[in-house]
Amino acid sequence: MRVEGTITGWNDERGFGFVSPREGGDRAFVHIKAFPRGSRRPVDGDLISYTPSRDDRGRSTAADVRLAGQEPGVEPRGPSRPLPRVAIGSLFLLAAGLGTLAGFVPAWVAIGYAALSVVSGLLYGFDKAVAGSGLRRIPEATLHAADLLGGWPGGLIAQRAFHHKTRKASFQVVFWLTAAVNVAAVAWALVDDRVRSALASLVGR
Repeated sequence: MRVEGTITGWNDERGFGFVSPREGGDRAFVHIKAFPRGSRRPVDGDLISYTPSRDDRGRSTAADVRLAGQEPGVEPRGPSRPLPRVAIGSLFLLAAGLGTLAGFVPAWVAIGYAALSVVSGLLYGFDKAVAGSGLRRIPEATLHAADLLGGWPGGLIAQRAFHHKTRKASFQVVFWLTAAVNVAAVAWALVDDRVRSALASLVGR
């Protein structure tokens, strides 16, 4: 018998939370793995339907979870509109590459952004993969450092691709600050002859 309930106490970083039955009763533990593959990640207040179950220790859990309005056995379609995060990150990398080809931007800028974006994307991907597994996570400070150094376009794409860190407001504030600082620093380096000459000499060695 399926039961309807509301998501409460959802921890998106760890991928679990609880569901409070609409008809009353004890709340049940719900894990992200109980949702269909490809389903949107839940947030507090989401209405779901589920099959009551129990784990090995006899605790109440939710199995075969579906978001309200989601048909059984049908994976939800992705959004039809462009993905802002992917678009912003991709367009920035494209602009850096085209700027280099046109001679407006030094090669170290495009190469640096591309390489660091790969590193940042891998860090986000690994952190997402181990989330909730008990394995050591990538510290947020490390993710921010990679973004600050120039990996933020890749980090932005990875956030959307892996559905990771997108709903944590404190992380997003710091992320956009690191992106702004990085762009400002690179822009300053490009207009300051002394800094530009020093970077060019380092790349040429």
